[in-house]
Amino acid sequence: MLEKALTGSRRYWGWIALLLLLAGVGFLFYLRQFSYGLGITGMSRDVSWGLYIGQFTFLVGVAASGVMLVLPYYLHDYKKFGKITILGEFLAVSAVVMCLLFIFVDMGQPMRIMNVLLHPTPNSVMFWDAFVLTGYLVLNIVIGWTVLGAERKEVPPPGWVRPLIYLSIVWAPSIHTVTAFLYAGLPGRHFWLTAIMAARFLASAFASGPALLILLAFIIRRYTRFDPGREAIQALAKIVTYFMITNVFFFGLELFTAFYSGVPGHKHPFEYLYTGLEGHGRLVPYMWISAILAVFSIILLINPKTRRNERTLAAASTAVFLSLWIDKGFGLIVGGFLPNPFEKITVEYWPTLPETLITVGVWAVGFLILTVLYKVAISVKEGLGTEESVH
Repeated sequence: MLEKALTGSRRYWGWIALLLLLAGVGFLFYLRQFSYGLGITGMSRDVSWGLYIGQFTFLVGVAASGVMLVLPYYLHDYKKFGKITILGEFLAVSAVVMCLLFIFVDMGQPMRIMNVLLHPTPNSVMFWDAFVLTGYLVLNIVIGWTVLGAERKEVPPPGWVRPLIYLSIVWAPSIHTVTAFLYAGLPGRHFWLTAIMAARFLASAFASGPALLILLAFIIRRYTRFDPGREAIQALAKIVTYFMITNVFFFGLELFTAFYSGVPGHKHPFEYLYTGLEGHGRLVPYMWISAILAVFSIILLINPKTRRNERTLAAASTAVFLSLWIDKGFGLIVGGFLPNPFEKITVEYWPTLPETLITVGVWAVGFLILTVLYKVAISVKEGLGTEESVH
């Protein structure tokens, strides 16, 4: 089926060329980082995780969100998701690949990744995070490709796929739960030391992932002959609504706990992110943009009229995605490191140009994989639609 990705319009090949260019630029700057070291990034002794790990954390959530389609379709026979489930599975594949690439570039020396295989440490949360991510990647590739191949031949999927589907439903939330444990298990970081961290991660994941899928569905409908289905998109919109509200509610719980208790270590990260602390407040405008976008999106999503209107739904989905990208892909990481364990801010973090271009390069690789997989899936779906119309 991969041969279907080798044919396309000028627009398709122009998009592929742009992604290859961005990936190439990112790779050149990665070579510079490989030669010089992580000193070319904005990270420091105080902030040892930055944009790379922020993107990793955010994209694990996007990958896990695929279960929001797989579970209703396969477990509850929700046929409205019949056309769009494969899009969610392939989005999970590209998201996990980007997660692994962000770990790769953050490690500095790529051979260090081999230590996970050569010297496994089951008592380490990082080991289990790598294990569940790799397993989830394999599950989605096998399930998505097998089911799509069966659709192409117009035969039922083989029986051995269904146990894998059930396993993937259980596996999906585990990848983000384990990622949350990476943070919640660090006693020296007050901002992350909360029992609700995994629940917050899953709530934000099940809002951001479906929001991105809605936007992708609109793009696919506009530029191809394949329609993912209005009812499926509206069902996704309801999922985004519920989980975005839940995510904001969980954030409110964290605020109450931090400020009502008055514990300085719990208050200071919130103060640094939203009001500034000790004269430092570089992230304040961005965190308020995230908060405003969150409120704006919920207003549009709660109102049935604006949720059913596809223009305002697109605006709401964009607001959800950007809000959670800022909050989870940037603010969450930096807020956990500042102030440092000595309750001081000696240096603020901001990504450098090389660090940013490497990040853009990884996203480009992810969207390149997503484009190829979607091209194959849509070509198969369009072919089935043509045959059905002929009959």
